[in-house]
Amino acid sequence: MAPPGLLPGSFRPVPNKRRRLAIALLAAVAVGAGAAGAVVGADQADEAAESVPPVNRAAPRARVSFLARIVPPAATNGRRGSGPAVPRSVADLARRLPLERKVAQLFLFGFRGTDPNAEIFRRMRRLDLGGIVVAGPNYVDATRLGQLAGGARGVARRARHVPPWVMAIQEGGDLNSFPDLPPAKAPADLPSARRAGAQAADAAKTLRGLGVTGVLGPVVDVGLESGSALGARVYSDDPREVARFADATVSAYRKGRVFSAVEHFPGLGGADQSTEEGPASVGLGLPELRDRDLVPFRAAIEAGVPGVVLAHALYPFNDFTVPASLSRSVATDLLRDQLDFKGVAITDDLADPAITAVYSVPDAAVEAVRAGADMLFVSGPADDQLAAYVAVLRAARRGRIPRRRLDESIGRILLAKENYGLIQ
Repeated sequence: MAPPGLLPGSFRPVPNKRRRLAIALLAAVAVGAGAAGAVVGADQADEAAESVPPVNRAAPRARVSFLARIVPPAATNGRRGSGPAVPRSVADLARRLPLERKVAQLFLFGFRGTDPNAEIFRRMRRLDLGGIVVAGPNYVDATRLGQLAGGARGVARRARHVPPWVMAIQEGGDLNSFPDLPPAKAPADLPSARRAGAQAADAAKTLRGLGVTGVLGPVVDVGLESGSALGARVYSDDPREVARFADATVSAYRKGRVFSAVEHFPGLGGADQSTEEGPASVGLGLPELRDRDLVPFRAAIEAGVPGVVLAHALYPFNDFTVPASLSRSVATDLLRDQLDFKGVAITDDLADPAITAVYSVPDAAVEAVRAGADMLFVSGPADDQLAAYVAVLRAARRGRIPRRRLDESIGRILLAKENYGLIQ
């Protein structure tokens, strides 16, 4: 089942991101956020729909673009009869979104519940969320998963919000959030990169058909000969083999029009423990990382991966003091400037013990955006999610997060949503 507006099996090649990103950011940086309080609720959307006059069959009503329905109209200076300008591009959408909606676009929220009555959908009516992450506890079966994904799209449409990502963590085998859906095998159990690509293609077809538009993965960390704290999530301890795995899986997800975000940058395979268990350290300097852990990330970027997940581990080049996800030297200097990545940088879960042992979730969210992260994954609880949103919004209003930094992220997020068919 293809997404609305696309023929089954169709694929629109991802456009030249460098050129389009420049266009979007020039427009976004040029103009600040719109008026406060412009987050449009579901009731307002319904009222607007009811106010549309009946169609005159003799004179068909002009088609209104999708973008015109989800962004505030341009100011008209009180002149009557001119009507609102119709947005023609993602750049116009980025320029017109009010600050509150821009900040909400940065967030990926986990949630409790298994159906469209879950509390997250009430919050989505108020907040123009960047997306949700559907995890194992949310899953009942494929039918209910499709209902959850459809519910997220429906809430956004009625509230006149930007279509949200519906993300999943589906790494294969016992690592799947949805156990009866592909991929069938964990990375460590795969015999070849070619088989990994075929498995990713199968997963992309299945997930996209159910309305899941992105995955947080694949894991492209390089293991150690002695083993890795990440266990079966690691494909190999040979950087070249992991690079082939990265190329095959990323290419398959792109072809299947499912957004993928390789993890965990700049490499977590040599960590002393998983960041899901607590603070973790990787005792490799930058020269060693370049020769080993960064090799698969370079391959993924060359293959056109749209997203990268930032690790929470501590590294010697930061004196083992600042997690990579909150470090400008990682998120901007290394990922952007040295590896020339133009896509969306996403934090690993800010609710992980590696972060919460040292930071509050709101403080970590602010520091991550300041460092260069574009999207913030917070699995829960809901109070922490709301506090993180408020903290980032306050930091943006007070200038701790420069408007240009925020607009860079919005440009990348919206371009990715256009490239993967969410915005048409």
